[in-house]
Amino acid sequence: MTRHLSMPRLQAYLKDTELPARSVLWPVEEAQKIIRYGSFVGSLVEHHRTLDRAMIHARAHIEGCERSNVSVTSGTVILADRLTGSKGRFTRTWYAPQGGLWGCMIYISTLLPRYRILVPLAVGIACCEAVREQGAEQAVIRWINDVLIDSRKVGGFLAENFTGHRSREDYCLLGFGININNSRFPDELDQIATSLKNRLGREVDIEQFTYCFLAKLCWNLGLLYYREQRELEAGNSDSADKHPLVARWLELSDSVGRPVVFGFDVRENPQYRATVTGITNDGGLLLKLDDGAEVVEHSGEIRYVKG
Repeated sequence: MTRHLSMPRLQAYLKDTELPARSVLWPVEEAQKIIRYGSFVGSLVEHHRTLDRAMIHARAHIEGCERSNVSVTSGTVILADRLTGSKGRFTRTWYAPQGGLWGCMIYISTLLPRYRILVPLAVGIACCEAVREQGAEQAVIRWINDVLIDSRKVGGFLAENFTGHRSREDYCLLGFGININNSRFPDELDQIATSLKNRLGREVDIEQFTYCFLAKLCWNLGLLYYREQRELEAGNSDSADKHPLVARWLELSDSVGRPVVFGFDVRENPQYRATVTGITNDGGLLLKLDDGAEVVEHSGEIRYVKG
């Protein structure tokens, strides 16, 4: 399973697999710099056979460190073979039995606000890239960062932000749940969820997948720092150029052009129908209403509907 994960092995994966793959489209020197920026990912890996919720465990870890005046290691990844009380948005239960990748990462943000707002995109992109690399090339992202295969959800993510009581650090908990080898789902999820095993017809090496996912998270978070540094050095932090992370999200998403229903809790309280027309440079969803009016939403969720 995931108990043998280690920082040296993750670094070896980044050097031997991720860097060569990225260097196809990026100059090697720039690719190396981006990976260095994101190298805090997986700086500490904590594995559990069972947890209630990884996010709760992460908060308790942070609170314990703050009480003891001990610095929290940014990039700490907390993994569990299964979760007994995992939740998605609002009060929704996330089914997390043996066979999936369940956990969260503690991230201490040092990005400026206009770059920090893109952090959630990086998690969905990392998952979609990792899933595609396993052979599920039809995987796509639904705004903000649900990962779907054939319209069924294979991965979901949560981002929770808060300020440390003593340290005043800006903490972000990046929770992730990815269905890998868990092939059966409760009745209420059977028609809307899937797993890599179900779609590929074979089991996937979870340990190897975890390295792949964390390496891609390292790249995509590193890309945020790299872009921030370049724009600040050039004195054009208000650049209108498409952010490379946003551009990558657009390559992987099938949301643009789709008729959708939008809501902050779209299952219980759908608010309106619209058509997705794009995404802004700060990750906002561009929507056109039936009367032609355009709106931008930075939080909430969508579900696809037939036109």
